[in-house]
Amino acid sequence: MNNLVIGMGEALWDVLPDGKKLGGAPANFVYHAAQFGLDSCVVSAVGDDKLGHELLDGLQSRGVRCLIEQVPYPTGTVLVELDEAGIPCYTIKENVAWDNIPFTPQLESLARQTRAVSFGSLAQRSVVSRETINRFLDLMPEGDDRLKIFDVNLRQSFYTKEVLCNSMRRCNVLKINDEELVAVSRMFGYPGIDLQDKCWLLMGKYNLKMLILTCGVNGSYVFTPGHCSFVDTPKVDVVDTVGAGDSFTAAFVSSVLLGRSVDEAHRRAVEVSAYVCTQHGAMPLLPESLTR
Repeated sequence: MNNLVIGMGEALWDVLPDGKKLGGAPANFVYHAAQFGLDSCVVSAVGDDKLGHELLDGLQSRGVRCLIEQVPYPTGTVLVELDEAGIPCYTIKENVAWDNIPFTPQLESLARQTRAVSFGSLAQRSVVSRETINRFLDLMPEGDDRLKIFDVNLRQSFYTKEVLCNSMRRCNVLKINDEELVAVSRMFGYPGIDLQDKCWLLMGKYNLKMLILTCGVNGSYVFTPGHCSFVDTPKVDVVDTVGAGDSFTAAFVSSVLLGRSVDEAHRRAVEVSAYVCTQHGAMPLLPESLTR
């Protein structure tokens, strides 16, 4: 009890050049957290349609625990196109099931048992899912050992300054990449300082426990009050980078919850995300050497 790890928001199909694959940042996060042995659950919504039934079956076959409601909207899909370096470009369908995640008594019960939750900005593009996420965060138990991870996910025009500010106030762990940090800094009105100073500024402004900054091939940082961890990105043969950031977040959070230091958790997260980049899709099976 009170040790659940939750991924909340979009569960969908990534439609890649070689076919459709299970996706959505919360589902990716939960899949990888479960590989570390944590009791994890994805919260989302699908349609009562063929794609929705296939998505539920696909998560179940991977051993992913779900609280996914069926709603009268189509199951979400994302067209993913990859450039020559394997970097994805997304076209995200609107007014789909995960835009309409209902708040239910089961979800209220889940919130009261949650140790860590990862939520993003994309699922908050609609008022229904945004209000459900906020209610869930409000009902989580308080305490220094509770993690509310806001994984910034700036896609197309599906975000606003108001949503970003509210989410940063509600979280205690912020996960952001270098491109997103530049966009957020412009939006918030402090573009003229370097990336690390921007991170320290956000740490103080929102009283964060941790800030995770990923910079692609240029490494990654984890900021905690008075300390900064940096790890280089390993050179690997990249197949695609879909889901790499979600696997990083899952590996880092799981490692922290399992009692590892921030520096140890950071190194493991880098190793896991590098491995995911060598595989097709967002949900490869991790080797045991990365999860023990």
